[in-house]
Amino acid sequence: MSDKILQEIQSLQFLDNEAANEKLKIFFSSFVPFDIDRVQVRPLAVSLNSINGFLITKEGRKLFFKTHIEPESIVNEYYNSSILAEAGYPIIQPIYRSSQWGKQLLIYDYFEYPSLFNIVWELENEPTSNIEKIARVQNEADIYLWHLYQKSLQTISPEEHSRSPIHQLFYHRLTGGRFQQFYKNADIRLPGLSINYNDLCRFKWIINGRIFPDTLEDLVYRATQQLDPTNKKDILSIIGHGDAHNGNVFYEQTKDQLIYFDPAFAGRHSPFLDLTKPLFHNIFAIWMYYPVEIAKNLTIYWQIQSDTIEIQHNFAPSTLRLSFLQSKIENVLKPLVELLQKNNELEEDWKEYLKSALFCCPFLTMNLGDSQKFSPEISLLGLAMSVEMGGFSPIDNLSILDEALELGY
Repeated sequence: MSDKILQEIQSLQFLDNEAANEKLKIFFSSFVPFDIDRVQVRPLAVSLNSINGFLITKEGRKLFFKTHIEPESIVNEYYNSSILAEAGYPIIQPIYRSSQWGKQLLIYDYFEYPSLFNIVWELENEPTSNIEKIARVQNEADIYLWHLYQKSLQTISPEEHSRSPIHQLFYHRLTGGRFQQFYKNADIRLPGLSINYNDLCRFKWIINGRIFPDTLEDLVYRATQQLDPTNKKDILSIIGHGDAHNGNVFYEQTKDQLIYFDPAFAGRHSPFLDLTKPLFHNIFAIWMYYPVEIAKNLTIYWQIQSDTIEIQHNFAPSTLRLSFLQSKIENVLKPLVELLQKNNELEEDWKEYLKSALFCCPFLTMNLGDSQKFSPEISLLGLAMSVEMGGFSPIDNLSILDEALELGY
């Protein structure tokens, strides 16, 4: 029942903020150890599956809260912030935590650090010399992230790995109901045409001249096989945040460093899964957060020929976001792969594993067929992005992602 309330409020915050405030105040007052005077929900573009804002107590104390919403979750416990702090991550520590399913909540003392999400969006709209500073800070954070990976790298069993909360973001979204709810038998509005997903999923794709041989049906099947945590033998793991998109990363100006926030999916898990969210959301996903603004400058043409959808579009990540991609690749992914190769511990299918997880980000974070959220043009872009993330482009015409994953070899 609680999870239904949070889902309702998550949608309501964008439509009737005052009503959302009142419902959340009643809900929180039933279990949090604070005498709440009022709640101020902050509807943010980055809040795709969450609610955050402020609690004001009757004593006048201002607190910050965030709750994560994951319908049909099979994860019973979230928010393992202590494991990150003990591993050396710079992380904002909560003063209250509820990990009970349907009441997943962290409460913090009030802070004013800007999120990296907001910083980057502002710099893209009004470029300043801070672009170089933010790129440098990200680079330094990734160098330190690799240090933390090395410190915590160890082998665990599939049984232990399967209990990690991070699988809720990938495998459990595929198999736990979200995929079925979003797409099965659903009509998808594309520019000039409505098409049922059951037909759409069988098309092959040509995107900006690159031939992708896999259909959406193929990609869903491969991801389901690849991401099943019980399919592997012993698994190399690290302690990681799990959901380090830029909305969960803040810039602390006094220390000139990035700090982590909202450890809903923190734990011990595959380093490739740990890298997935930042690799997609921080580089390729701005259309998901600002669909109206991105659509204004989007040019997209498409046609269906036989069993193939052919698309031409002009969407591309900004220079700053591409610098984030380069930093993650050069400072974390490349040394990780080199170390595993050296130790004869690198799985041959590591790219398929990583790309299957990347596929889930555009495909299952939001419903691409939701016409209230996305225009037909953005829906089509999101589907094309799903194919680019999960499929493999031709070796003589690599996509931005596939070229980066070549690691310079």
